[in-house]
Amino acid sequence: MTAMAHEPLTQAEVLLEGFLALDTPEGFRAELIEGEIVVTPPPDGDHEDYINLIMKQVIRRSRTDMDFSGNKGLKLKSGGACPKDHAIPDGTFAPTELRLYRGAEPWMPCEGVALVLEVTSTKPRADREAKRRCYARGGVPLYLLVDREASSVTLFSDPEQDDYREHRTRPLGKPLTLPAPFALELDTADFL
Repeated sequence: MTAMAHEPLTQAEVLLEGFLALDTPEGFRAELIEGEIVVTPPPDGDHEDYINLIMKQVIRRSRTDMDFSGNKGLKLKSGGACPKDHAIPDGTFAPTELRLYRGAEPWMPCEGVALVLEVTSTKPRADREAKRRCYARGGVPLYLLVDREASSVTLFSDPEQDDYREHRTRPLGKPLTLPAPFALELDTADFL
């Protein structure tokens, strides 16, 4: 039996429709994270500098040819009765051969993404907790978090259900090993 056109939408469907219809001001980002719409202002220069430093190292030194995007949103599995999470990472890396960033759709599935990057900004708790859970649920193998408040960089790996089973934290200024497919030492000396 097919659903009738006049059946009421669920709360999750209304939330998702409202989120997808948002018209955020230029430079702002709107995300749907664990059933909550999160709008963040444009990033500051230091935030962008960290992303740039990481992107250059990974592209130049990775063992696998990687593409980078700082604008493509990810559709991720959600927990419970919430609609699918829609997160816009500060950066995603995916093997070039997959050509994941093609197409006009602003939201893409996370299958094939090798690493997601976040640099804390105005809402660091979302990056530390909610987004980490979203990326783990989505099966993103590596989550790199630059925590400016804690002056550290953490690599989360081995996702299982709602979290990552492993993580390694280094203070800014110390190198952090990125495993395959990257196989490089991420130099954070310039982050200080």
